Amino acid sequence: MDTIFSVTEMSRFASAAKAAGKSISFVPTMGFLHEGHASLIGEARKRGDMCVVSIFVNPTQFGAGEDFQAYPRDLERDSRIALDCGADVVFLPDAAQMYPRGFQTFVTVEEISRPLCGASRPGHFRGVTTVVAKLFNIVKPDSAFFGEKDFQQLAVIRRMAEDLNMAVEIVGMPTVREPDGLAMSSRNSYLSPAERKSALCLSRAISAAVELYESGEKSVPLLRDAALGIISAEPSARVDYVELRDGESLAEVDTADDGTILALAVRIGATRLIDNRMLGRGVVCRETC
Repeated sequence: MDTIFSVTEMSRFASAAKAAGKSISFVPTMGFLHEGHASLIGEARKRGDMCVVSIFVNPTQFGAGEDFQAYPRDLERDSRIALDCGADVVFLPDAAQMYPRGFQTFVTVEEISRPLCGASRPGHFRGVTTVVAKLFNIVKPDSAFFGEKDFQQLAVIRRMAEDLNMAVEIVGMPTVREPDGLAMSSRNSYLSPAERKSALCLSRAISAAVELYESGEKSVPLLRDAALGIISAEPSARVDYVELRDGESLAEVDTADDGTILALAVRIGATRLIDNRMLGRGVVCRETC
């Protein structure tokens, strides 16, 4: 496995691979890898001749007072995991290369970035789309892999790639969960043992709403109330949002159907966690690829 730190070197490596007729599959990450990332890398390894994993904690997607400085980092551990999962290249740029002096160009996806996490974290998705567009230009992937846990992020990136005629297939992969149902996230490392137990209210809330839907309930307010009731019973939980939206446009809906996304963001103590479920896919359970 090669480790590349330079943007210029990564671009040259990718150009040479493409000139040799090789396809490139790409997994962009912010590091502190877990089994969810491993599932992305494993699938990417199957679909491309060369698998590239980037690790870059992107400062432009963090707002004031968010956890950029505290975000967990362990490059040595991450590199081992990437190697074990089949990565050919780990790309480790720094902020000075990605945003050099005088940088002033950003990519904005308008409507689909506004609700949910876009409303709670102004500017977040502008940072995401900008860094992903830059990484696509550098790595030149044929396919790029993202987890469905960050459902809105996946939708925004798909919209950007389509709108800007980017020649890359955007592949969404199922959320990977702990055996007890908690969606895997690098931010889970922030949770104390008691908070870790409290965080299970997210998956329980989703299961309650999904089971109600599968019993025949289609009312968005009633489904939302079922999820909210579970979260509200947890003393350490503070709701950011619990919403049901159209699974493609993220527009508001009055009646749920298969393809409606139930999305939630909840703070457990100081840690903000997100989770979601597409209705019509059954109850929440552990998913692996």
